[in-house]
Amino acid sequence: MQKEIELVREKIRLACDRAGRDSETVLLLGVSKTKPYSALQEAYSYGIHDFGENKVQEIREKYEMMREDSLMKDCPPHFHMIGTLQKNKVKYLPGKVVLIHSVDSLPLSLEIEKEYAKKETTAKILLEVNVAKEASKSGFSLEELEAVVTELAKLPHVLVCGLMTVAPFTEDAEENRPVFRALREALFSLQKKFPALPLTELSMGMSGDYEVAVEEGATIVRVGSFIFGERVYL
Repeated sequence: MQKEIELVREKIRLACDRAGRDSETVLLLGVSKTKPYSALQEAYSYGIHDFGENKVQEIREKYEMMREDSLMKDCPPHFHMIGTLQKNKVKYLPGKVVLIHSVDSLPLSLEIEKEYAKKETTAKILLEVNVAKEASKSGFSLEELEAVVTELAKLPHVLVCGLMTVAPFTEDAEENRPVFRALREALFSLQKKFPALPLTELSMGMSGDYEVAVEEGATIVRVGSFIFGERVYL
């Protein structure tokens, strides 16, 4: 795993060089969904301190193990919710995740507001955008974003920090460059219209296309299978 992590970091650095960026502005998020806690421990030992999970139950279980892990007490890892989030599971997230990447509807946003208000804390979220308008994927359209952010800006316990997208699967990463560029341009537009919001994050790019995503402005890349190996779904 060490060589894979080092290779990803080097490719991120080179992509940043090509784009005239500082590689420190890109967070490598290890997508550890379905992987055992031992895999997180190994990745942590090689410098991965942010982990993406797509099931709330996995976050809850791994979070508890993390709290009891003496090797992590000085610098606890962070969990990110990156999968489809059901409204009835939101109540388990306050205090356990630093960022929810997959907010794809206003009803879900209102549920997040309600549950985080109970805990007197604020949820940092990204809006999931279906840039390519794939029927199989959820998310807001680019055209909806301004109206959605206008509504979410009224919620005292929800803070919109940026945008996320899951680009189409393709053998040629270059085919997703227009998708990533469109998301970046959408974020720039929102930054101008909502200067009071911390709209700084672009979560885009996965194992097959993260270099192109970085060149187009990604601040978070979600890399799983290249680091952890292929997943086995039971």
